[in-house]
Amino acid sequence: MDLQPLLEKSSCDHAHLCPRQILGVRMGLAGLETLGFAAASEKKRLLVIVETDGCFVDGLIAATGCTVGHRTLRVEDYGKTAASFVDTATGQAVRLAPAPGIREKAFIYTPNEPRHYFAQMQAYQVMPMAEMFTFSPVTLTQSLAALLSRPGIRTNCDLCGEEIMNEREIRRDGITLCLPCARGGYCQFQEQNVLFSYSLTE
Repeated sequence: MDLQPLLEKSSCDHAHLCPRQILGVRMGLAGLETLGFAAASEKKRLLVIVETDGCFVDGLIAATGCTVGHRTLRVEDYGKTAASFVDTATGQAVRLAPAPGIREKAFIYTPNEPRHYFAQMQAYQVMPMAEMFTFSPVTLTQSLAALLSRPGIRTNCDLCGEEIMNEREIRRDGITLCLPCARGGYCQFQEQNVLFSYSLTE
C-alpha cells in the first residue's frame, strides 16, 4: 500500500507530520498484514485496542479505518505506544509494539541526519516492519462477545438514573448499576461546594 496518502490523511488534523504518526501508520499496516487483511477492514471485522492516546492513534486510524465512533477502536490508556489487532470473525489477536532501540536504529537508515526527530521521520517511512515492531500473539481477557456487546441495548442505572448502553451495566444485589456507581469513576460531582462520588456507600 502507498504510504504517502496515509501519512497525509493522518497529518491533516495536525497541520504537520510527526514520527509518532508515521509509527502509527506503519503499525496499522503491519497489523492488517499480520491478520491477512489486504487493506482497511470492511464491515467492522477488525478491532484495534490502543494503549495510549495522541497522534500515534491518528496514524493507526488513517491506516486501518478503525474509529471510536464505529466501535472498532478502543483506548486502554497504559501510556504505551502499542496496539492489539483483533480479527472479530476468527478471534485471532496480535499485539504490536515498537522494537527495543527503534529510535537509535533510525540513525542506521539516515546516516547523514544527526537530529533525532528528523532521523525518525525519515527512517520510520522506510525501515522494514520486522525491524520496527515486536509481534506477539495474545489472548483477550474478555470474550469478544462481552467486549463488543450488542449495540442498541439500553437500560438505566438504579442509583444515578442515567442511561447505560451496550451492556455495560453491573447487576448487584438485585439492582442495576453503571460502572461509576458500582466501582467509582474518573470524576466527582460538586453540589453546594460538597464533593461526592459515584458510590453506594455514604
